[in-house]
Amino acid sequence: AETNYTLLSLCLSLLGSFTPGVLSGIWGSVFPSSSKKSVCFRSRSDVQTCTSWNAPIIWEGMFNPGHYDQTHRSEGSSVALTVFAVGRYLDAYLEAFLNSSERHFMLSLPVSYYVFTDRPEKVPNVNLAPNRHLNVIKVERHARWQDISMTRMKTISDVIEADIRHHSTHVFCFDVDQVFTGRFGPEALGDTVALLHAHYYHLPRKLFTYDRNPKSEAFMRTGDFYYHAAVFGGSWRSVKALTEACYKSIMEDKKNNVEALWHDESHLNKYFWLHKPSRILSPEYCWDTSIGYRFDIRVHRLLWAPKDYYKLRTS
Repeated sequence: AETNYTLLSLCLSLLGSFTPGVLSGIWGSVFPSSSKKSVCFRSRSDVQTCTSWNAPIIWEGMFNPGHYDQTHRSEGSSVALTVFAVGRYLDAYLEAFLNSSERHFMLSLPVSYYVFTDRPEKVPNVNLAPNRHLNVIKVERHARWQDISMTRMKTISDVIEADIRHHSTHVFCFDVDQVFTGRFGPEALGDTVALLHAHYYHLPRKLFTYDRNPKSEAFMRTGDFYYHAAVFGGSWRSVKALTEACYKSIMEDKKNNVEALWHDESHLNKYFWLHKPSRILSPEYCWDTSIGYRFDIRVHRLLWAPKDYYKLRTS
């Protein structure tokens, strides 16, 4: 009995020395059949892996890919991917974006692409895997790229209401000037999903470029993180609520002759400040190689494509 008590004390002492993240990883390794998705997370001591409101921040090394693939397949998850390819962005980026997505994006789940463009006839033919479909929707080309960026919120909300909600459990919204280069799987799915901006995640909060104009609906004195509007997602209900709220704020600014500093991204950051995301993606889910080497970026899942804004945004 004394020996058993000594062993129990030793085990409790060892457990007490572990962080909650490490304990969660141990639990997931020992009991992989548990229904809790968090049990497959393994701690990364070099990065922040959890927010103050207990939302996970997803980094390489924290999750078991097979666990998420199996769990979401068994739950019947399916994903709608929205992307806008208007003007010269279609010719410059869309084909590479779609082809790379077919190699890396949610390969274990049904995926429906929604491509919004002013030139549907120019959308390239892409060889799609089974259970993956392409929908092309014509949209107006605005004179200013800023207006294209901001009106996408209403367009996404409208297509969720009209179509997506009947076919997909989740929605992911992407900028087209990006290329998938590694697994972008169901570990990224959540009720509301935000992305840490690659250029800001290492900076102090005082340097985040929130909109500081008190006249704007996007005005923020401070926030939790700086999020990148190039990637956001969640359940269809949550993405619909997000896009509706951002569009309403954009229209309120327009009525008051105000334009937020970073347009829809400023409004997105305000929304996530008021409505905390349930899951946050690390910058490996949208990395800019011009930043150079970072020890904490172990994989590149999505990369910024080279940009020539003058040519792309002028007629």
